[in-house]
Amino acid sequence: MIDNYLQSHGIPFVRHEHPAVFTCEDAREHCGDIPGIACKNLLLKGKKSKKFFLLILPAETRTDLKAFGEIINERVSFASPEALKELLDLEPGAVSPFGLLNDSEKKVSVYIDRELYDADIVGFHPNVNTATIELSHIAFLNFLDSLDHDIHLVDF
Repeated sequence: MIDNYLQSHGIPFVRHEHPAVFTCEDAREHCGDIPGIACKNLLLKGKKSKKFFLLILPAETRTDLKAFGEIINERVSFASPEALKELLDLEPGAVSPFGLLNDSEKKVSVYIDRELYDADIVGFHPNVNTATIELSHIAFLNFLDSLDHDIHLVDF
């Protein structure tokens, strides 16, 4: 599905198959030869507003939920696997910006670390954790534009 979407939108990519990865450590072991910045993608939920946020960071960046909460003026926690399935049709371990293709109601706000946004090459799971899609900077920007989601840049 992701391959077809990218092709139909004229977005160039390279697909890399690999063993299933569930953690950043797994990814380092099995995906270390894939070019570009490895990413981690977190679906978070606001404690009061109950809004959802997809936070996209370089894999090596420390996840600081308190700092992110200060950026959006709300405490956050990890969304449940059920919310992940309902909103993005994804399973834990396969979260990626490609899941936003399933968010037709735009319920998820997108926050991207500026370092990753500016990177020459990025890699994301194509909604399964047994492959990585490699995108150039311009291809990543074209993909984001195709989503019609509001994109917010953050510095961690």
